[in-house]
Amino acid sequence: MDLEKFLEDMNNQKRVRAGSEELAFCSYLSQEALKISMKINNEYHTPEEIQELFSQLTGQGVNETLGLIPPFFTDCGKNIHLGQNIFINSGCKLQDQGGIYIDDDVLIGHNVVIATLNHGMNPENRGDLHPKPVHIGKAVWIGSNSTILPGVTIGDGAIVAAGAVVSKDVPENTVVGGVPAKIIKKIEVEE
Repeated sequence: MDLEKFLEDMNNQKRVRAGSEELAFCSYLSQEALKISMKINNEYHTPEEIQELFSQLTGQGVNETLGLIPPFFTDCGKNIHLGQNIFINSGCKLQDQGGIYIDDDVLIGHNVVIATLNHGMNPENRGDLHPKPVHIGKAVWIGSNSTILPGVTIGDGAIVAAGAVVSKDVPENTVVGGVPAKIIKKIEVEE
């Protein structure tokens, strides 16, 4: 198994069976991500150094507009895709094997969790992983302590209230909150 094949399988939402070569590769990537995350989290770095370490974590080019305040946690790193002007506050946890796509001008508050893996309902296959990507649109604000669950798309301009658990797609220019998150109001956008 190599990274390209692994990401292809994950991005095609292929189930990862317990005990499989794919699951072993997940574990390998987790160990690699832990090494880099420990570097990010356990000593001071300039913003430029953080961007370089994040680039190593994702295997993608440095994004000079990324703002990240440690600590930051991920158990893969290689399936995180960021636009421009992204700010990630401290304590965030991105489980990105299934793919996390974040468009431009997004603000992510303290302790946000973004998950892209789920387990099956059948106890006999509970160890299998079911990847589904998370898409976050442009100019989204995700409030502190929110959780975004696998397969969710958050529309452009939306706000996720602090503490929300988002299990369904969020329309653009709306505010959602609660557990599970529901639409609170529509955001009036001035032209």
